[in-house]
Amino acid sequence: MYRFAFATLLRRLDAERAHRLGFGLIRMAAAVPGLTRLGRRLLAPSDPLVRVRALGLDLPGPLGLAAGFDKDALAPHALAALGFGFVEVGTVTARPQPGNPRPRLFRLVADQAVINRMGFNNAGAAAAAERLRRGRGTDRPPGPVVGANIGRSKAVPDAEAIADYVASARLLSGVADYLVVNVSSPNTPGLRDLQATARLRPLLVAVREALDASLDSKAGRRVPLLVKIAPDLADADVDAVADLALELGLDGIIATNTTVSRAGLTSPAAEIEAAGAGGLSGAPLKARSVEVLRRLRERTGDRLVLVSAGGIQTADDVWERIIAGATLVQAYTGFIYGGPLWPHRLHRDLARRVRAAGLAGLAEAVGSRAAQPD
Repeated sequence: MYRFAFATLLRRLDAERAHRLGFGLIRMAAAVPGLTRLGRRLLAPSDPLVRVRALGLDLPGPLGLAAGFDKDALAPHALAALGFGFVEVGTVTARPQPGNPRPRLFRLVADQAVINRMGFNNAGAAAAAERLRRGRGTDRPPGPVVGANIGRSKAVPDAEAIADYVASARLLSGVADYLVVNVSSPNTPGLRDLQATARLRPLLVAVREALDASLDSKAGRRVPLLVKIAPDLADADVDAVADLALELGLDGIIATNTTVSRAGLTSPAAEIEAAGAGGLSGAPLKARSVEVLRRLRERTGDRLVLVSAGGIQTADDVWERIIAGATLVQAYTGFIYGGPLWPHRLHRDLARRVRAAGLAGLAEAVGSRAAQPD
């Protein structure tokens, strides 16, 4: 039914309008008393074969919704009820901002891809933190794992970038299960420059200190901190970020964000040109995302939680990432093309994949990595 609706209606709408419509329907359904709880009961991962423990958290499945879908923490519980193992909200910035001019979101259906130049449009970290706080107050039983992704406000000069990230970290430290520093979006001028280790080091140190200073608001629980990197980094720079993450005691790395490359696309050249600048997500990222994951795994071993993102479409994609070194995976574009039942189907198929391999669970799959061919 979703494929029919996408082919006949959603793909004919402006992509951002279609997103607002689809997300609006999810939020409307969540407003019906008891429906979110019913969704969690019916669609949330329930097979013990796909359970995973990461970042000190127990998750019902390894597939999470990447940042970008629910920028303002409007309905993370409703999204988790569709079958995601965890949800990451954002990217949020310390200051509210409208983002880039529209149109700024485009589909490349032939490539199962999306180009966006949203520009961190959001209502600000304070608003997101308040929504997450209210959501936690209604969790019976305990709600889903919800992380927060933070970026730099566009109006903030380079000299104030660290303070801007720290402001967001302080606001979200008591309400997010983990925090991600986003320095890899191509849609905020100068943001990717922060991936250089000389600039990344003081930023991550400052955010970690801000989170540690807020421990009391989380009853003493240390908030895990990750950094999200771009697929366009040179291999030597990927190694440098990995080394820095180990040195600073980060909890993990998310690899990867969107790419500015347009190599290998099959969509008509005129369609690609009409979409213009922005970050490309979806199936075309698959090969590079796996390359970066394997490089990080070789560099860090099991000392960091590696979260693989980019080109996740099937349970076999998830399996490949887990064998290659990921503990968790994230998707966004796969959800757009797959529809609201896609995360439930993927976790169901992943359980079958684990069972067919004769393993007792994903933990055993992780232990078998060394025996798998590259």
